[in-house]
Amino acid sequence: MKKIQMVDLKSQYEKIKSTVDASIQEVLDTTTYINGPKVHEFQKNLEAYLDVKHVIPCANGTDALQIAMMGLGLKPGDEVITADFTFAATVEVIALLQLTPVLVDVDLDTMNISLDAIKKAITPKTKAIVPVHLFGRAANMEAIMEIANQHNLFVIEDNAQAIGANCKFSDGTKKKAGTIGHVSSTSFFPSKNLGCYGDGGAIFTNDDNLAHIIRGIVNHGMYVRYHHDVVGVNSRLDSVQAAVLDAKLPLLNDYNSARRNAAAKYNAALSGNKHIITPSFDINGDDHVFHQYTLRIIDANRDALMEHLLAKGIPCAIYYPIPLHSQKAYVDSRYKEEDFPVTNQLVKEVISLPMHTELEDEQIKFITDSVLEFLK
Repeated sequence: MKKIQMVDLKSQYEKIKSTVDASIQEVLDTTTYINGPKVHEFQKNLEAYLDVKHVIPCANGTDALQIAMMGLGLKPGDEVITADFTFAATVEVIALLQLTPVLVDVDLDTMNISLDAIKKAITPKTKAIVPVHLFGRAANMEAIMEIANQHNLFVIEDNAQAIGANCKFSDGTKKKAGTIGHVSSTSFFPSKNLGCYGDGGAIFTNDDNLAHIIRGIVNHGMYVRYHHDVVGVNSRLDSVQAAVLDAKLPLLNDYNSARRNAAAKYNAALSGNKHIITPSFDINGDDHVFHQYTLRIIDANRDALMEHLLAKGIPCAIYYPIPLHSQKAYVDSRYKEEDFPVTNQLVKEVISLPMHTELEDEQIKFITDSVLEFLK
């Protein structure tokens, strides 16, 4: 059996080596390393894939989220609601911009932001909601947009983990995650479903005026060289990373299908165990693209299970071990432990197993057998 990786980027690359290498070679031949043709080609191709009017590439996913907020003109002290159970980048940029983060609890089944918690957190100072499509599962964007519209709030989708996932609406229509809110951000970190070979990110919007503002912000506030019209930053996707992404984009649906198939096999093997709650998803649906495959361990020692798996050469991880409201940088007297029952439960239960496009049946069987061996 091939060595198990949490994310097997080497095997993925070997299958697409000729395409990726040729795409990178184009950049090397033209020596247009910043804002070259490959960046613009990838931008247009991703706009077509997502069916969104504007994709603005940038240097990384955290920058993308920060720039999206800058583009909306949010002011210091404005309140921004987001999920307590997610990676710190989401709240980090809120704090960096001197906005007021308002962390709220999540839903136990989906692990995405709780609609009831959003409603309870809205005050006259609230200006935006940042739903995170966690682990690859699309949040309930239809309901979130309804809440936002009722209260005249911006919606900034954090789509770093769910590119390619679909959001379903009650009338039967679907839209890609990241194309529904006023603006969205994504990350192209190498381990993402669509990942480059370094850092990269992008902002999406259907708002022409907002797109114009953001295009200036990412490039030092310039629309014309040496004319600085807005306060900006230096955040550009380089041409080599765009070349990698453009080579991989046509395979994104296949990559997401491979992840879903692996998740289905995991679920089939593990769902009968009384100590395991597997992620729920529609096997024929497409609202979950499994950036991570995350279990909940009930009435058993999750940390000891992790040690057991690691001892057998099976990588695994806990995303996320500490709630954001308990992180030293974001502790605030406004937060009460009773406001976060689900998040506080999840951090004690969750464990993520290897998930990537190259998982083999033999590996999945060894992983699941090893989990069940411990959780007898």
